[in-house]
Amino acid sequence: MLAYGTFAQHSQNTVFPIIPRPASLVPSDEHFQLNKSTAIFVSRQSLQPSADLLKQAISHLGHFAVLSSENKKENVISLETDATEVPEKEGYFLRISQNKVEITGHDEAGVFYGIQSLIQLLYLNQSSSAGLQLPGCAVKDSPRFSYRGLHLDVGRNFFPVSFIRKYIDLLSFYKFNTFHWHLTEDQGWRIEIKKYPELQSVSAFRDETIIGHKKDSPHRFDGKKYGGFYTQQEVKEVVEYARSKYVTIIPEIEMPGHAMAALAAYPNLGCTGGPYKTATFWGVFDDVFCAGNDSTFHFLEDVLSEVLALFPSKYIHIGGDECPKTQWKICPKCQKRMKDEHLKDEHELQSYFIRRMEKYLNSKQREIIGWDEILEGGLSPKATVMSWRGEEGGIAAAQQKHDVIMSPESHLYLDYYQSLNPNEPIAAGGFTPLKKVYDYDPVPGELKPEEYQYIKGIQANIWSEYLYNQAQVEYMVFPRAIAVSETGWSAKTHKNYEDFLKRLRLHKIILRDKKVNFFDRFEELNFSFTTHNDGKVSVHLSSTLPQANIRYTTNGKNPGMNDKVFKNDFFVEKSTIFKAQLFGGTKPYGKVFEQSFDFHKAIGKSLTLKNKPKGNFNPKDPLALVNGITGSLRYNDGQWSGFSGENFEAVIDLGIVQNIQKLGLNILKYHWQRMWEPNVLVFYLSENGKDYKEVYRQKTFPENAVNKVRASVPLTKARFIKIEAENKGIIPKGEYGAGNKAWLMIDEIYVN
Repeated sequence: MLAYGTFAQHSQNTVFPIIPRPASLVPSDEHFQLNKSTAIFVSRQSLQPSADLLKQAISHLGHFAVLSSENKKENVISLETDATEVPEKEGYFLRISQNKVEITGHDEAGVFYGIQSLIQLLYLNQSSSAGLQLPGCAVKDSPRFSYRGLHLDVGRNFFPVSFIRKYIDLLSFYKFNTFHWHLTEDQGWRIEIKKYPELQSVSAFRDETIIGHKKDSPHRFDGKKYGGFYTQQEVKEVVEYARSKYVTIIPEIEMPGHAMAALAAYPNLGCTGGPYKTATFWGVFDDVFCAGNDSTFHFLEDVLSEVLALFPSKYIHIGGDECPKTQWKICPKCQKRMKDEHLKDEHELQSYFIRRMEKYLNSKQREIIGWDEILEGGLSPKATVMSWRGEEGGIAAAQQKHDVIMSPESHLYLDYYQSLNPNEPIAAGGFTPLKKVYDYDPVPGELKPEEYQYIKGIQANIWSEYLYNQAQVEYMVFPRAIAVSETGWSAKTHKNYEDFLKRLRLHKIILRDKKVNFFDRFEELNFSFTTHNDGKVSVHLSSTLPQANIRYTTNGKNPGMNDKVFKNDFFVEKSTIFKAQLFGGTKPYGKVFEQSFDFHKAIGKSLTLKNKPKGNFNPKDPLALVNGITGSLRYNDGQWSGFSGENFEAVIDLGIVQNIQKLGLNILKYHWQRMWEPNVLVFYLSENGKDYKEVYRQKTFPENAVNKVRASVPLTKARFIKIEAENKGIIPKGEYGAGNKAWLMIDEIYVN
């Protein structure tokens, strides 16, 4: 017998590649053979849709089964519920023996999930000689978390009902039970509200759409009207379809921010009265719903009244994120509201806004979920927090005994790059490879054991700014969402990345059959660099691809079968272009990895920073600023150091006095990412580390991208180099993110 939660080969040709990984799987020497007489029996009529689903799956795979009202002793697949035998909600017991396949669920959902596991075995245990033969086993299984969610933003880009149904199919196949449907945004309102017809005729459309990434400057637009919305009848049909797959749809109606589309149709709901336009580019906008205007709340209650009639979910998501307070600070109505309600600041005004909407929803026997900004100014009494800006919001909410869904941007935003290859299609930013997604655990270590109960589950989010079509959504979501499914379902102690990959490789067959445009290079080359204080950089390469070789070159040419095979870490000691290619046998797998090394006198030398880098821009390598590697334009490779509102001041100690005549560094200027050039950049040189002489000053940085500062200075003897760059500080009025701290982004410091 296998140990609890483990898998084994039943025979050389038998696999148990179930995802998510079951709690327990014990194989046997028996097998069940499907034939034309195989019957599917259901113990109750409510299980009939699941039986039909199983019959369709068997037929799709070229085999046959009949539905039967008789639970025969052999050659039958029986479906039943028994909460005594399977005490865990959504749990199931799957037995495959010589004569019979039995699926017993705690409830109907449990039977459905047992069927999904059985279908996975059906896909991957076919043989041309034996037909469809299922391996004998006993599977006991139930989910770790009650909430297992996948999100989709249809506000930025709109997707048809046919794709939403396919999306739900894929969710349910991997045992997600919640679809978070993000229906309203600055760039488009996507749900029909009959009382407010201009939400359809005005808010659902924008005049044009930005081309390329929002960080590009100047912005370019396509000049094409774009939009669409779901009718209430379509929504009803999608909700019912999801219910049949045991997926609950939670609608999101954004408030008080992300409201530009709604304000375009009903400008009286804003603080200034407009005019407003549905946004044509991506970002966060100052124009939000007016919190001092009672008409705003009447409008939103009317909207939610129609939403509630369409969605039977316990939860309604009200957004609550990224709401600038700029207009509220100068709006007479908002300021009067604060005075009348004894609110000390605009954060408490947002809390008032959320509490008022929660009170309305509670009166309709519903509860709210909001992004973690709803913590600001005080949390509403029954609110559930979706923690996206990190784990801090979730930790704070759990400590206040509020339910939490963990959804941190750092690990679970699937619109981020999954490969560092420069030819990847444009994405929001960041780098979130499959393993990073899989390794995330939603229960923070900071919580006490008695607080674990408030972590209700996990959700991955997919924002659609750069997902222009259905194929691109699938490419970004799969297989990373499958990793999320295992985290949400399987016990933490049963998770193992190597084992997950073994099963996932086999699921490529299923994904292709389901016509999913998934990212199939999830085992591409892994690489890392270590900077040493002797001025060398060591290179480490690896891959999870079985029986693969990594070949590399240092001459700038693409590696081939005759080039060196990587076996051990090696040093790069001079400027070069390093390339590596993964080979499965004689065939290249994935794309060529390329990295340039630009050697100079400061590599590996002692580096002292007055202020530490912050947030996502704090490289793991403490010598990232002096390692010979230039950060990419996508700033997601761990090379850039970012300083939020603080100046950059660094001192490099070369160890000995030597001649210096060239200095430089890289500065990233992307105003639309709140990344600003410094007011002034100054280089100083010193022989003793005390008496510094200014040798170069620069105040203009013209490139809306990477500004490569390369300064020739008079030949000077020096041991110490000091660099000062003055942060922009607070982003100016009229600019994106006005009033917030500017990021100062610095990379490789060059000394020659």
